Amino acid sequence: MDKEMGLTLFLVLLLCHKGNTESKTSCPYTCQCFSPVQVLCADEQITSLPSNLSKEVKDFIIMTTKLEYLFPHTLRESPQLTKLVFLNNALRSIHAQAFENLTELQELEISGNPQLDHLFLGTFSKQGNLTKLLLNFNRFKTVHPGMFDSLIQLETLQMKGNVISALPTFLFMNLQNLHVLDLSENKLEEVKRDTFSGLARLEVLKINNNLITNLTSDMFHNISQLIKLHLEWNRISELADGVFSVLTELKVLNLRGNLLTTFSDKVFGFESFNLKEMNLKDNKLTALSSLGRLTSLSDIILSSNQLSKLPENLFTNVTLLENVDLSENHLTSLPQRIFSNLCGIKMINLHKNNLSRLDARLFEDQDFIQQLYLSDNQLETLPLGFLDHFAIQHTVRLHGNPWKCDCHMWYLHDWVVRNSQDIEMPERMLCESPGFLRRRTVTSVDKDELVCQVSKSTMPDLSSCSLQASSDTIIINCKVEKCSPLTVKVQFQEDGGSVEEHIFKNEPEPFQCRNKTMIENPSEVFPDD
Repeated sequence: MDKEMGLTLFLVLLLCHKGNTESKTSCPYTCQCFSPVQVLCADEQITSLPSNLSKEVKDFIIMTTKLEYLFPHTLRESPQLTKLVFLNNALRSIHAQAFENLTELQELEISGNPQLDHLFLGTFSKQGNLTKLLLNFNRFKTVHPGMFDSLIQLETLQMKGNVISALPTFLFMNLQNLHVLDLSENKLEEVKRDTFSGLARLEVLKINNNLITNLTSDMFHNISQLIKLHLEWNRISELADGVFSVLTELKVLNLRGNLLTTFSDKVFGFESFNLKEMNLKDNKLTALSSLGRLTSLSDIILSSNQLSKLPENLFTNVTLLENVDLSENHLTSLPQRIFSNLCGIKMINLHKNNLSRLDARLFEDQDFIQQLYLSDNQLETLPLGFLDHFAIQHTVRLHGNPWKCDCHMWYLHDWVVRNSQDIEMPERMLCESPGFLRRRTVTSVDKDELVCQVSKSTMPDLSSCSLQASSDTIIINCKVEKCSPLTVKVQFQEDGGSVEEHIFKNEPEPFQCRNKTMIENPSEVFPDD
């Protein structure tokens, strides 16, 4: 059952439970009356509509019955109805004159009838006051030309969940007040140029879950005021440059679940475009070019694609960006400046990629970030200062990475311990190596355990240093050049485990060493003429 239909059923039954008991005395048999103007008939034994419906009733709902046919006389005695709903019944046929006397109807729904495969021309010929018509989840295969010609006040038309494979041209010609058109979950393979003629005020168009493979700019020519366009779960593999260029008022574009392998902002033409939300999830994207023309974009979803790298200028000029979802791709690294100047970002989702390294300055402009997801990547550590730019309370996910808990993790360990309240699922942030810390949570590891083993290949040259012992004194003597830096750390570990550390540094004077370099390289001071 469709979510909207299920919600309608829930609300109806809730109203039934709270029904006005005083009005039940005049209710038709097997029906419920919420008030003198609201009646619900929802009994599986009902095969025909009640004949004693009060003249006060305005809202009449018939659902989950065995009603199969609507005849010309069925609703003849109820011309006062303004809302009529047939939901999840067993309707097989509706006579062309079944609603002839219902001239006051403002809302009509005929949904959830798996045996209803057509409507006769003229069925809605007297419904000039109708503003909402829902024809969802039936078995309509075709729609007759002229079917909606009399519905000049209609604002919402839904025909989702049928098996419509083609739409007549000029089908919606007279629907000049239509704002919402839902054609989702049908069998449409293409939409012709004049299909949407007359829909000058259309704001929301849904053609998702169909079989559309190709889009052309002329199919949108008559609906240039469109604000939301839903094309998800079709079979679109390519978008021509400028295909959406006439949709200058478009704010939301959903292309999820298609077969796109590349995407460029050239599909919007060659000027700045005011799109705010774009969903490209569940495509086959392997390449993206700059989205710089989308200067008003605030939300972009690029998750569940096949992206392995991104251009550094991907978000250049997209300065209003707030939410970026790049999760479930194949990214191994990110350009250092990809998020530069995007100061308004609130959420960056990089979950489930192959990231193994990140630049320390990657998020230096994201002071006000609220959510950062780096979970399920290949990160072993994070560079010094990586997470220090955030100025407000934030949520970070770091679990699912093969963290290497050695001396290179001191910065991250300190940050995690200090900001544990900001980390989601810290119990899943585990050390992968070294072996003696494997499967330990990062927060449970003491900093003293984060050590790096010195091997012969990494052992520094100690030939200039000598060790002398005299009584209780140890002397370390290291010969160094005047301009060569050297640091010596001496650690005293007591029986209780505490460590006292002393650090000695040979820090050359920069000016003296600069002068020495200049003298040794006179060509740098006195270049040849």
